[in-house]
Amino acid sequence: MKLASFTLNGANKVGIVNGDTISMIDVSDMVTLIENWDKAVPTIGEVKRAAVDLLAPIPVPRRNIICVGKNYRDHAKEFSQSGFEAGAVKGKEIDEFPAVFTKMPSSVTCDGAVIDLPHQVTSSVDYEAELAVVIGKRGKNIAASDALDHVFGYTIINDLTARDRQKNHKQWFLGKTLDGFCPMGPWITTADEVDVTNLDVQCRVNGEIRQNANTRDLIFDVKTLISTISAGTTLLPGDIIATGTPAGVGIGFSPPKFLKAGDKVSVKISGLGELSNSFA
Repeated sequence: MKLASFTLNGANKVGIVNGDTISMIDVSDMVTLIENWDKAVPTIGEVKRAAVDLLAPIPVPRRNIICVGKNYRDHAKEFSQSGFEAGAVKGKEIDEFPAVFTKMPSSVTCDGAVIDLPHQVTSSVDYEAELAVVIGKRGKNIAASDALDHVFGYTIINDLTARDRQKNHKQWFLGKTLDGFCPMGPWITTADEVDVTNLDVQCRVNGEIRQNANTRDLIFDVKTLISTISAGTTLLPGDIIATGTPAGVGIGFSPPKFLKAGDKVSVKISGLGELSNSFA
């Protein structure tokens, strides 16, 4: 099932995507739906998709988006060799433990949004196609064997990054959390329809394929990430975990291929849809 957040006649709605129509659900927002998924939630009519404006599936997350860095081997190597990773050590590109950072809720935007490049603070904006996990059940100290029981569904994120800020500040938060730097969508696909161990992840910039990988190449798989992140920390329904990006980002080229005004980036993950944004 594909679940979308959208606006209709100025009001925020949630619904089930059925081809070119959406069945509206009688809840106030997506997180409320996730929290009450085991209860009967009635639909309240249909609307044409063309008549609505899609929002990010969770337009304003209640907590920061949890993100994982360097989680595909080839990307870890290209990042280390790019000159943009502060403290990179040759031969130690692959981390023993997941690198985890966050993006603020204010960074979230939707499929189709035009994103302003913040030229006053960065000259090196990069794209990162990522699978994102949406937590459905509260949990702490979750065993890897039980981790997928806590997943509600999956969506797509483009983890936009200001590489100069990432390098200069020797940490990732300030380079990752700028306004509009977390396009998300176009909807959530429920976990029962997804084999998370075998999803193709592809990114195109102006139609050119830049990233092309599969989730079987993850260094730390979804089960491991949930177990690691929940150790001593309670995960809540609606929490979002971005699982890392494959090789082929802008800094992997010589010279780097950073985003510029007029560019269009499309991220496609098998079974989840396509997330597209343009830049100004």
